Amino acid sequence: MQNKTCMAQILGVDFTFIRTSVNLWGMAEDFDPLVLGARIRHARRRRDATLADVSAMTGRPAPYLSQLENGKVEPKISFLRELAEALGTTTADLLDAKAPDRRAELEIGVARAQEDPRYRELGLPLLKPSAKIGDDVLEHVMTLWGLVAAQAGGTEDAPDQRRFADYARAANISLREEMRTRSNYFAEIEAVANATLQRAGYGGTGPISERVLTEIAAIHGFTIERVGSIPRTARSITDTRDRIIFIPDRGGLRIRQARSVVLQTLGHFVLEHVDTTDFGEYLRQRIESNYFAAAVLAPEGPSVDFLREAKKQKDISVEDLKETFYISYEMAAHRFTNLATRHLEIPCHFLRTDSEGVINKAYENDGIMFPEASDGGLEGQRVPRQWGSRQAWNAHGSFLLHSQFTVCDEDEYFCTTYIETETDRLPHAISLGTTAQHAQVFRGADTLRREFARGREIEPDPQLVGEWRDIAWPSAAERSHVLSALPPSEREFSPFPGIDLLDVYRFLERQRRARGR
Repeated sequence: MQNKTCMAQILGVDFTFIRTSVNLWGMAEDFDPLVLGARIRHARRRRDATLADVSAMTGRPAPYLSQLENGKVEPKISFLRELAEALGTTTADLLDAKAPDRRAELEIGVARAQEDPRYRELGLPLLKPSAKIGDDVLEHVMTLWGLVAAQAGGTEDAPDQRRFADYARAANISLREEMRTRSNYFAEIEAVANATLQRAGYGGTGPISERVLTEIAAIHGFTIERVGSIPRTARSITDTRDRIIFIPDRGGLRIRQARSVVLQTLGHFVLEHVDTTDFGEYLRQRIESNYFAAAVLAPEGPSVDFLREAKKQKDISVEDLKETFYISYEMAAHRFTNLATRHLEIPCHFLRTDSEGVINKAYENDGIMFPEASDGGLEGQRVPRQWGSRQAWNAHGSFLLHSQFTVCDEDEYFCTTYIETETDRLPHAISLGTTAQHAQVFRGADTLRREFARGREIEPDPQLVGEWRDIAWPSAAERSHVLSALPPSEREFSPFPGIDLLDVYRFLERQRRARGR
């Protein structure tokens, strides 16, 4: 099986990327983006230049340059040469492995300390070494951390944890690249699913029946049994000796969910997966079993016929695919991404976010640039407020569907966003989109909604930030996850993890205007 794609993002597997600076740069393995960023910032300030000034000189948007200075992205060596020239320095100077001054050394030290598992065990909130925090404070923090670290000593698990995290990142980036290369289409699993449906007597149109589902299980020697309770950490439990698949009863699992869980479980056996202690292999097996379930519930032949007719009528809708095959909206959106590029020649992107626009699943082969963490991960990052995933929460009409065009730096995109409320989890937004040039075949493409999310629109208004920066003090809404898992604020100046400060500032500005002050 050649598929090792980034469907981990779509299926909710939360991993981030490994940094591959050696392969990309041909540099030493100890290359540190934080040091590079500090040296770039030092060179910029030495020239008394702003990010906007450097943006004008290099043609790169200010948000990108800000990320570069904060060590969150690694530039191509060709751009680094251009940047060095613009800042009146040399590439060699920017790539010096030493921090440019004591302040930068302290800031890097604080950032590195907070990545240490022993530091995280202290349960302290994230400390962002902003300009407001003096050097003496950072000196205190680093001295105290040195004492704590020395007292705690190294843990046997820490190196293993770091190696495991690196391995997970490497596996994930391989999955992401292969998914994009294959357009999220896995011919091998499609063939197995089609053969399974034929053996089970599937009629060839519409959703599979309960009889077909039971027959699929029986073909592979299994029976399905619903039970009153099942461990909360498991979606199903299989007795491989007596060949029984246990799933929660109807009170704990809806019919659509139950069909998916049964087929996801069966997928492991149908695809001849074996027990493994290798994490990469485990991840691949989970991806394949989920794909198998989708390919059975919305079979390739009738799904493609349905979508081709909809394309001909210029009326493609994930909602219709959902109702035709009696699957969830999310699975229908996934299934569209499986088939759209291969059979319809439509590049696309899929995105699932919470009500704050925080990503937990994503896929693209249409060139849209999702916001990324410093290590390339997507989960936990917040999409711009102009994107449909966030605009949909304030939209009215069209039931729970919101369609819009969004103009980004790289291209213009059309997307339709669905607010999923029929779930055991908190409501979330599912967006499916494509480039504007392919939009005409989708229902909702006649919308007049158009948002602008280019770098200059995303960049905060300096006057607004300056007015409210030292005045606003928001309290973060309660969440089910701990502080360390709060989504980062959108701007580097935020001392409030999980808070969108621009929304706070705009709120305060509206209140002041309403009071006529």
